[in-house]
Amino acid sequence: MNLLDYGRIFVRRAWIMVLLALLVAGAAYFLAKRETPVYRSIQTVLVQPARSDNGLNIATKDLLSQYSLLLNSTYTAIKVIDQLQLDMTPSDLFRVVVAAPDQLTISIKISVDLPDGEMANRVAKAYGEQLVQFRNAENQKVQRDFQVNALLQDDPVYGLYSPRPTINAAAGAVLGAIVGAIIIFILEYFESSVIRRREDLERVMEIPVLASIPE
Repeated sequence: MNLLDYGRIFVRRAWIMVLLALLVAGAAYFLAKRETPVYRSIQTVLVQPARSDNGLNIATKDLLSQYSLLLNSTYTAIKVIDQLQLDMTPSDLFRVVVAAPDQLTISIKISVDLPDGEMANRVAKAYGEQLVQFRNAENQKVQRDFQVNALLQDDPVYGLYSPRPTINAAAGAVLGAIVGAIIIFILEYFESSVIRRREDLERVMEIPVLASIPE
């Protein structure tokens, strides 16, 4: 098949791709609008050595993974629940809170996903404060030059995390178009033996058509 043949197929069956793209996009948008909104709050905790020293900086980066493990622990979850008087269990917090190290900025990023944006801010900040308190206690055990400080970069600000109807609709449109293209391919495959034009006969017989009876 040449480009002209593909062009004919597209013109003849393009409505399938368009229809499926519209249907799937509309369904994705409708379902997204019915979902309960979830807001994400992010608290950044800067981890800074007391003095500028390459060895101390490397050691501080190595500690970031340990700090994230500490924040993701049941021990810390219970402290946050008690501090904020949350009607949640540690397992509930594990599903909505993630503390991850950032080696590039030497910090810990704490993200909290909840239906209540203000509560997400409070939980994120409480987790950050737990790390600050931990480092303050640890600093009391070492000389000042070897201390590592944890500082809240700023107060967390929540934003809508999901659903995102527009993005879902766009993804649905792409998926619908792909499915439509697959259906077109399947239809053409099963109809490939059907002869409609002179070119179809030449392709099947692999010989040129010398003459034809006019309609």
